[in-house]
Amino acid sequence: MSDEAIQDHYPEDLSHCFGCGRLNPHGHQLKTRWDGEQTVAEFQPKPYHTAVPGFVYGGLIASLIDCHGTGTAAAVAYRAAGRAPGTQPPFRYVTASLKVDYLRPTPLGPVLELRGHVQELKGRKVIVAVTLSAAGQVCARGEVVAVEMPDTFKTSAPTT
Repeated sequence: MSDEAIQDHYPEDLSHCFGCGRLNPHGHQLKTRWDGEQTVAEFQPKPYHTAVPGFVYGGLIASLIDCHGTGTAAAVAYRAAGRAPGTQPPFRYVTASLKVDYLRPTPLGPVLELRGHVQELKGRKVIVAVTLSAAGQVCARGEVVAVEMPDTFKTSAPTT
């Protein structure tokens, strides 16, 4: 598995996302890395990420799948272009569509593992399938349709 996360290469003005922004001290700071032909990320839910005692809130699961999907889209765009992450111009993706299927309750406690693989790369659009597992059991499955970030988003973001 690669030690470098794609989010570590996002430009500073595009690194404030609540789910994956390294410059958002209040966010999840999710890190997406290559593991062969798949991407992987891990997240340790905190006690306040609860839905009902002992189980993870579904909105957290959706946000993790969302950000892992867009991170995977950026990573695959760099690979497809034969470029190293962080080279200019940057590849940065936003969500056009997010579908999440909750397969079983996700226990609060174990580290959550997200695995992504690209289903389609076509122009500015990438479709990514993501699974979220806890203690080796797949708890949720998602599909993220990610599109390359519009230029209107690529302006200086306010600092938090």
